[in-house]
Amino acid sequence: MIRASIIGGSGYTGGELLRLLLAHPEIEIAQVTSRQKLGEYVYQTHPNLRKQTSLKFSSPEELQPTDLLFLALPHGQAQHHIERYAETAKYIIDLSADFRLRSPELYEEWYGEPHAAPEWLSKFVYGLPELHRAELRTAKYVSGVGCNATASNLALLPLIEAGPLDTDKPVIVELKVGSSEGGASANPGSHHPERSSVVRTYAPYGHRHTAEVIQEMGLQNVSLTMTSVDLVRGALATVHGYVKDGVAIKDLWKAYRNAAAGNPFLRVVKERRGIYRVPEPKILAGSNYADLGFDLDPATGHVISMCAIDNLMKGASGSAVQSMNLMMGFEETLGLEFMGLHPI
Repeated sequence: MIRASIIGGSGYTGGELLRLLLAHPEIEIAQVTSRQKLGEYVYQTHPNLRKQTSLKFSSPEELQPTDLLFLALPHGQAQHHIERYAETAKYIIDLSADFRLRSPELYEEWYGEPHAAPEWLSKFVYGLPELHRAELRTAKYVSGVGCNATASNLALLPLIEAGPLDTDKPVIVELKVGSSEGGASANPGSHHPERSSVVRTYAPYGHRHTAEVIQEMGLQNVSLTMTSVDLVRGALATVHGYVKDGVAIKDLWKAYRNAAAGNPFLRVVKERRGIYRVPEPKILAGSNYADLGFDLDPATGHVISMCAIDNLMKGASGSAVQSMNLMMGFEETLGLEFMGLHPI
């Protein structure tokens, strides 16, 4: 059994990690820390875990040595304590944005301040298995993934991997996201009377997750537009771009089928009938699947690629556990087999 601890386990991603790890046959949870919830039972914050664990939140200062350490801290904190964490555990998976970018210059450009531990950036592997499966098998340190970057990168993956996308032309990604992306701490925008029934564009340009798309897809002319919709869980990325001359719909079918065949959690959704003809986040709640869809206007070469995910799962804790499985030599899908609910 691998002993794992979680630093900052009171948030939504911490709760999802606990849910997954408590059911994982190869993991024993040693500690879960939280300053705000210190001394409380974990299930008092994550009520779905009642009768699944008797763990209480402990202080980060009381952290004991462990095999694997998950960092579920707010962005900007892990980089200041990474040396201490590395002394505590041989393996680290950080779910924040602190170690997602390889370049200190790119980090400063998109996060507005210098990185506190730039020498550590190159030590972390970007934790999206669909892009870095081989590196994850030998990694000691893994970064989390931005939920919106995950949906964007996976929507782009078949187009970049197979090469039909004209990367000289602008790529625009429109994202519709649920309220859980805002985290467990309330703010004016997440207050229910202000949040309910909205379709609110809150970042037309310049969202920080753009940096991950630039880094992982090698695109320079790409922009993300963020729109909050009346969901709790879920993110839907709709990519607009142009294919190269001569690319036909059959070429796209081949590209998407190949991407799905090589990745256990990617599925192609392109149906001619029914109400779920394209990817839909609703049916992915609680699952680690990413559903991909596409269409092409052959007259103009305008291609639309879609990816739906549960932002707390494939966009955060699910990919973290999937990366852990690869790091530890487990079956990649172990503990992640839940396929979602319908109806919900």
